Amino acid sequence: MVSPVPGSASESASPHSRSRLIGGIAAGFVGAAVAGQSRINGSLSGRLGGGLTGGSTAAAISTSIGMALVTALVLSRPTSRAALRTLGRQLRTGSLPWWQTLGGLGGAVFLVAQSTSVPVLGVAIFSVCAVGGQTAASLLVDRYGLGPAGRQAVTLRRAAAAALATVAVLVAVADQWSSATFSLALVLFVTAAGALGAAQQGVNGRVAVAAGDPIVAGWVNFLVALTTLLLIVAGDRLLGHGVPALPGSAWLYLGGPVGLLFIVSAAVLVRVLGVLLLGLATVAGQVIGSILLDWVAPVGGRGPSGWTFAGAALTLVAVVVAVGRPPRAVGRRR
Repeated sequence: MVSPVPGSASESASPHSRSRLIGGIAAGFVGAAVAGQSRINGSLSGRLGGGLTGGSTAAAISTSIGMALVTALVLSRPTSRAALRTLGRQLRTGSLPWWQTLGGLGGAVFLVAQSTSVPVLGVAIFSVCAVGGQTAASLLVDRYGLGPAGRQAVTLRRAAAAALATVAVLVAVADQWSSATFSLALVLFVTAAGALGAAQQGVNGRVAVAAGDPIVAGWVNFLVALTTLLLIVAGDRLLGHGVPALPGSAWLYLGGPVGLLFIVSAAVLVRVLGVLLLGLATVAGQVIGSILLDWVAPVGGRGPSGWTFAGAALTLVAVVVAVGRPPRAVGRRR
């Protein structure tokens, strides 16, 4: 991402701000979809018996469906097929380091954490841990230039926005801590998975730039994630755990399409927003989406509380703080 040329704010800053605003809104909708995915995959894991067996199986099923969809999309688009060949050349010549194609590892870990922890910790505490890990790691990912936007300074504004976003999620679930089943191991696992998610967004953005197609970046992500998850499931079976029976409800298998939406959208939006701003916007959408889900289909008959509304408001403030431009210097040119 190229910074506006000094002295040309009236020509370049406005389009740049508009693109970030549009990108932030789009990322918010993607975040709302992620809130739905957490409930879907957690429910599928519960139907499959929970634990590592149910969680890894649910994650593998979700990713298999997403992989099938993105493969069909790549094969049906001549531009995507050409982009896949371009990506292969980039890897062979070393223009794109091979390790930057491993973003799917973070996706696999996140899905396993999501599927195994949501039935135990609940969606709220899962979101707190994942967002905390992602927000902290996003600062480092942007600072060291892992994403396609290059190095971005960790300014006071960005650090404050990240801290406010974390506090906002904590506030949103302040009245739910005592009712959740606490597990330190799962909390640490989810936090680490959130941190890996920040790195995943960064390298997926680089793959999208190298290939020239975010759909190909999504295909690579799903391929790596699915391979990882199948190895986890195979290891679980070698330990003697049986194959759970698949439930018949169709909605339990929608996690894969939502994952595809998130991966492809994030690969596009990270080029406009950077990893930290993308994370903050998706957090806003995730919190608001959770409120809407609780209204439409409350868990245990309990709708969103005042704490949840307060947390959602704070999250939106954090996004505004992070995306908004600093005030101009005195002596503005006309």
